[in-house]
Amino acid sequence: MTVRAVLFDFSGTLFRLEQDESWFNDLTDDFGASWDPVAQTELMRRMTAPTGQIAELSPEYQEAWDKRDLDPLLHRKVYLEVLRRSGVTDSQAEGLYARLIDPDCWTPYPDTVETLRRLHDAGIRIGVISNIAFDIRPALERVGVSELVDEVLMSYVEGVIKPDPKLFLRACERIEVDPEQALMVGDSVEADGGAADVGCRIAIVDPLPTSERPDALLSALADNGLPEAPA
Repeated sequence: MTVRAVLFDFSGTLFRLEQDESWFNDLTDDFGASWDPVAQTELMRRMTAPTGQIAELSPEYQEAWDKRDLDPLLHRKVYLEVLRRSGVTDSQAEGLYARLIDPDCWTPYPDTVETLRRLHDAGIRIGVISNIAFDIRPALERVGVSELVDEVLMSYVEGVIKPDPKLFLRACERIEVDPEQALMVGDSVEADGGAADVGCRIAIVDPLPTSERPDALLSALADNGLPEAPA
């Protein structure tokens, strides 16, 4: 069946929270040494992992972790705890968390804008579906693509998280396509792959640093018969 719509995940798919050395300038370990690049990378992974268990948590914080993308207060509570358990002080955790939820700190992948523009120009409907507890629309506005996107569904607004089929069905209903006519592009088989249960096609991209993933979105389109890069 012809693809009439493409649904995109946000974190690790269209945008990425990139590691910025300046964020770690005041971070030191128990011996007063600065955090090394490997430790910094692990901390960023813990801040952006879409699924899985990233730290040992008490029952109180485990419940907050399980529901983090449904409630901004729970999201803040549990991520501050994760950062503290990772060896970050309270004040440092507050600073890092502020960057996590700041749309201006998120970097688009090199082909994000081109991908969305080609789909829009081809008359393909576009949706963004994100398990997230803060407003991502300013990030889309900042790079000039908000007018290209037909619908943005955020879990904390919708009250449901991927891979729950209700979220994918709701997205398809809002952009007025049957699930069988939609392609879901994301970075998590566990979360984004749930779209297959309602009949969508699936394309999974690797959430690499933006400098290491120049054209995965365009390749996903080409693999599914959608507008390709010009020769």
